[in-house]
Amino acid sequence: MSVKARRILALAAAFGVALPACGPSARERRQDRIVAAESAETLASRPGLLVGEFSLAADGVVDGDTIKVVGLKESIRLVNVDTEETFKSATDRALFAAGWESYLESKKGDSRHPVKMATPLGEEAKTFAKEFFGKGALVRLERDHPRDLRDRYQRHLGYAFVLKDGRWVNYNVECVRAGMSPYFSKYGYSRRFHAEFVAAQQEAREARRGIWDPAGKHYPDYADRLLWWNARGDFVRAFEKEAGDREDWIDLAHWDSLRLLRKNLGKRVHVLGVVGTIEGEKDPPIRVHLARRRGSDLPVTFFDERVFVASGIARFKGEYVAVAGRVNEYEADDRRRPRLEVVVDRVEDVSGPVAALKWSGAEATSPGEVEGADGTTPVDEGR
Repeated sequence: MSVKARRILALAAAFGVALPACGPSARERRQDRIVAAESAETLASRPGLLVGEFSLAADGVVDGDTIKVVGLKESIRLVNVDTEETFKSATDRALFAAGWESYLESKKGDSRHPVKMATPLGEEAKTFAKEFFGKGALVRLERDHPRDLRDRYQRHLGYAFVLKDGRWVNYNVECVRAGMSPYFSKYGYSRRFHAEFVAAQQEAREARRGIWDPAGKHYPDYADRLLWWNARGDFVRAFEKEAGDREDWIDLAHWDSLRLLRKNLGKRVHVLGVVGTIEGEKDPPIRVHLARRRGSDLPVTFFDERVFVASGIARFKGEYVAVAGRVNEYEADDRRRPRLEVVVDRVEDVSGPVAALKWSGAEATSPGEVEGADGTTPVDEGR
């Protein structure tokens, strides 16, 4: 089979288009499947709103906010929804069986911020997703932003549409309408369907569906979660509004953030990211790592300890910050080539969503001590 023919078949497979059979050999069919899979991954790695149309994989519903499709190796984290967890361990099932109130208390522990845990509502959300998609459904995947391709864990990000009664229905919005999830704004409001999400959540709350049923076994603190998430969403939206299309205002969640940083080497930039680990507090320079991809977080460097302390950036561990500074390169011990960093010299060049600290539990802690019940910082619980 010619290379051109194989490319046509690959593109057709990636977008769910059927082509007439032309009698290829078994070997050629196997090769076509390999090429099709590679082409689907390539298409899904390109910026743009449309990812493609795919068949739902066998057992493709991982839970209420994560699915898998044929042709893509990694799962799809559905944006602007955050369903509760499903039971995955015998320990959690035993704790739950011992009593709902004691289960909530044990999972909350000493954490000052809302925690994630398995609940009956999490199981219900997974069932809802299975029924919504059906077996082998054709799923149309679209992004919220053409440059938001993957999350920190390399999962694809997007909305999932299913064809129902001749029209494409947005699962993410319907999940909120059914009360299986709140409108999840922790990583920013929906740019494309904000009004639909707001209306769907209001409808679910008024009807007391799912998580809004006061008698249901679900997270009891959605009021605090929404205040926390919306404070973060407001902060992200303000940064995006200020940034516009300028290439010196960089959202680290975008696929081309490192390219833009390198393009601005030696220049001043504004960067949006989530505060992760902090190193060098006892031996400056102090480097605050903003979460990006595992293994490629961006260091924000303070050569002056007084600026680091006065900026209060340590209080935002696990939260968004916007920093301004000069893009620099330095020799990292664990790298063969120089690593990019943003050097901050002024206190006023660091800002964060202060309102989020109250609801995340960070406000009552000392700098650098915003931790979850398991001792980990809530940097990314899943978009």
